Amino acid sequence: MKTTSLRFFSLFFSLVFIGCAQDVANRYYASQQYAAKDPKNVELLFRAPSRPFTVIADLQSRNESPQAMKKRAAKIGADAIIVSPLGGYYSLNEEWADSDSMSRTYSRLVGSAIKYNQ
Repeated sequence: MKTTSLRFFSLFFSLVFIGCAQDVANRYYASQQYAAKDPKNVELLFRAPSRPFTVIADLQSRNESPQAMKKRAAKIGADAIIVSPLGGYYSLNEEWADSDSMSRTYSRLVGSAIKYNQ
């Protein structure tokens, strides 16, 4: 009886922890690999920059902050990452997105890791 209970709880907790894993996807486009950078040297952007750039990868994730996306971009040698928050909560009482008190919430992030054209 004790062994059966232990197996059940082990299986239950294993499934719970698997369910909490982040949903992460990466798509790399660069024909070469770049050296990793210090995340302090990677720009975190929420719109495309005015200077010319090339997208080297697209990243997406759930349960991750923009700073964590910046660290992932640094690992692949990006100069910057353009982050777009998606999903999130909204208020049924507020019709316009810019005045919605929940507009800063999100359920996932997508980002484009970029290298500036020299």
